[in-house]
Amino acid sequence: MTSSFEPHNLIARLLEEFETTAILLQIGIIALVLGAAWIIARFVRLRLKQARLSAEPDQEALRFGAAGLERIVFPVAAWVMLGIGRAILDPLSSVRLLDVVVPLVSSLVIVRIAVYALRHAFPKGSWVSTSERAIAWTVWVGMVLHIAGVLSGIRLWLHDVRLPMGKDGISLLNIVEGTLSIAVTMVCAVWLGRIVERRLMSLPQMDVNLRVVFSKLARAAFIVVGVLLGLSLVGIDITVLSVFGGALGVGLGLGLQKIAANYVSGFVILLDRSVKIGDLVTIDNQYGEVTRLTVRYVVVKSVDGTENIIPNETVITSTVVNHSYSDRRVRVDGNVQVGYGADVELALEALREVCRRHPRVLPSPEPVALVKGFGESGIDLEFYVWILDPEAGKGNLRSDLNLEVWKEFRRRGIEIPYPQRDIRIIQPASPSETSINP
Repeated sequence: MTSSFEPHNLIARLLEEFETTAILLQIGIIALVLGAAWIIARFVRLRLKQARLSAEPDQEALRFGAAGLERIVFPVAAWVMLGIGRAILDPLSSVRLLDVVVPLVSSLVIVRIAVYALRHAFPKGSWVSTSERAIAWTVWVGMVLHIAGVLSGIRLWLHDVRLPMGKDGISLLNIVEGTLSIAVTMVCAVWLGRIVERRLMSLPQMDVNLRVVFSKLARAAFIVVGVLLGLSLVGIDITVLSVFGGALGVGLGLGLQKIAANYVSGFVILLDRSVKIGDLVTIDNQYGEVTRLTVRYVVVKSVDGTENIIPNETVITSTVVNHSYSDRRVRVDGNVQVGYGADVELALEALREVCRRHPRVLPSPEPVALVKGFGESGIDLEFYVWILDPEAGKGNLRSDLNLEVWKEFRRRGIEIPYPQRDIRIIQPASPSETSINP
């Protein structure tokens, strides 16, 4: 197995040209073009930034396009002007340095577009942010190897190295090209899926659960099409996937039935709209607000800030207490005790007045105060109010109301009794009285 890694003669001729005066003219043109491109890019970026910042919230495409142009305006301007300079200088002098620089600048445009697409295809904080420099250098080095003529030799070497798989084997070149094809199509699929998801989630006239369902289905469809397209580009017959699909179905029925059940349950929850984002629920003894619905789990955020990740199958098979299914109003109860000598009607009016003054208490239904019963130390009173924001917490509301009740009772002279006990001491009988006559 032999392979050649001889560089292209363009590099050799370029090295020879460094001994002539033509190289100075090309260096001057490159410096002049780069300076002009920097000035043009600075001017255009200011205009694009103003357009991006002044865009309406629903103009996502405008903001995306403006931000993308900001990244490529410098290399595009330099590439265009270098191409014009090369075309003018070519009939008059040698342009071998420009023959190398122009493709390198064009590769910079490709690098910036690819990285920008990756950053929008995947969520923030993912592997793209940490691998952006590596991706840029990989594309740049590949372009340099192509210009130098080394890339063709590497392709021949990868083609010659074959792995004993199947009838004819498979070469390393097929593996590399297949991986790149699938990666590119997957990135495009994920990117298109995120664009469709943003557009669907920004439709206020559609129910939020339907928006989530359609966005998940669209993303899954794009990913499936991307995988099939990538395999087709490699040359793999996708009809053989029917066997794999049958094996996958058997696997789902046996070892992956829990995962499949969660996914099916997720779509059922999203479609029947029994649980929606923003609902206040109690699921599996976990109380809180539904902050996220996915095809695999539901996120319930408790009042203390903890987030409970509950599988969709649990939501389907267990009892779900939805405190805001058809009405978001929630009742908050409170108790207090007054002495037997207090004016009970005055105490009830004081309770109602305190409840009406609190900003979170709804005026309708009106706050209610009533006599609950008669205790050992005093008369038990009960009051309850209705609120529309249970996610803000009920304990802090009770604390506010109890504090105001204490102040109002003190102002009106209404006694809140201490626990009272009557102790009766009985003198024991004298010894003569307790003696037993024979």
